[in-house]
Amino acid sequence: MGTVIPLGDVSRRTRKFALVTLLIILANAYVFLRELLEGDAFVARWAVIPADILHGHHWITLITAMFMHAGWLHIIGNMVFLWAFGPEIEDAMGRWHYLAFYLLGGIVAMLAQVVGSGDSTIPCLGASGAIAAVMGAFIVMYPRDRIRSILWIVIFVQVTYIPAVLLIGFWFLIQLLNVGLVANVKTGGVAYLAHVGGFLFGAITARLWRKDLLTNSAR
Repeated sequence: MGTVIPLGDVSRRTRKFALVTLLIILANAYVFLRELLEGDAFVARWAVIPADILHGHHWITLITAMFMHAGWLHIIGNMVFLWAFGPEIEDAMGRWHYLAFYLLGGIVAMLAQVVGSGDSTIPCLGASGAIAAVMGAFIVMYPRDRIRSILWIVIFVQVTYIPAVLLIGFWFLIQLLNVGLVANVKTGGVAYLAHVGGFLFGAITARLWRKDLLTNSAR
């Protein structure tokens, strides 16, 4: 059994510090702390319940749920991926456009999960759908960039450099292969539909959010 942990892009340097990406990470940490302190009641109030969304209730949870996590490994894993791919996309889009892209990608991802499991009353939460949108944008904008990564296979650990198109492409393939699981299992699990929905949103719309293109179109 093995895993790959992305650490960051070594092929380019961002022009500005990734302030929005850092603030998103801090917001996730704050909300997770609230979860730990307030428990299940907090999760029940602010996580997405697919059946409620389809009945027109609690739409605000489409936003709040993307800042919530189910445990330490969940939030740490998501934030590592966000820090690995977010700064370059923030740099390309500009801070405000990137923030709007991130939030909209998270909403689209949550809606994809809702559509696939509309009768579910199990809370759906996590930043992975929004992060999937960031990864979708990254594979379109910088497919040849090398990503410094930790390759971990049982007791074997090595730092290696993997092309973004290979690393992210393999990740997306896994999501596609597992996309039906959460829709069919009623006891919860990984939100693969949200991952796919967020990724496709990011890949399809990425170039429309680029700061240079938006600036030119406004002239």
